Amino acid sequence: MSTAKIVYKGGLNNVATHLASGKSIETDAPVDNNGRGEAFSPTDLTATSLGACAMTVMSIAAEKAGHEFKGSEVSITKVMSADAPRRIVKVKVEFSLISEPVLSAEEKERYERVGRTCPVALSLHLDIEQEFIFNWQN
Repeated sequence: MSTAKIVYKGGLNNVATHLASGKSIETDAPVDNNGRGEAFSPTDLTATSLGACAMTVMSIAAEKAGHEFKGSEVSITKVMSADAPRRIVKVKVEFSLISEPVLSAEEKERYERVGRTCPVALSLHLDIEQEFIFNWQN
């Protein structure tokens, strides 16, 4: 079964629908590549997927251990190549993590390792630099 359906709406815009849930997201080409930048670009989604995946697998591991990261945030910075071919060269993933209960240094290190080895991180081309920064709030 297919995962998603994408409909091109014209004007460099797409609507992608997740078939299992029916939820949709829109994409637009970025301003620096002939678009209006009114929605995530496809490369924005790629970079954002890295942070979402890392947070998800860290949270799965946390739940199993009786920990919680609710309210934590992830900031994504995507860097595109300056020369041809146009591609992502770096994704910076910066976490502001709130944990309940307060974690030991060893527990924090374990969650950081889980995040750095999430499925998206392992799926991206090795030429894409992945920078992970973990800021623990407690």
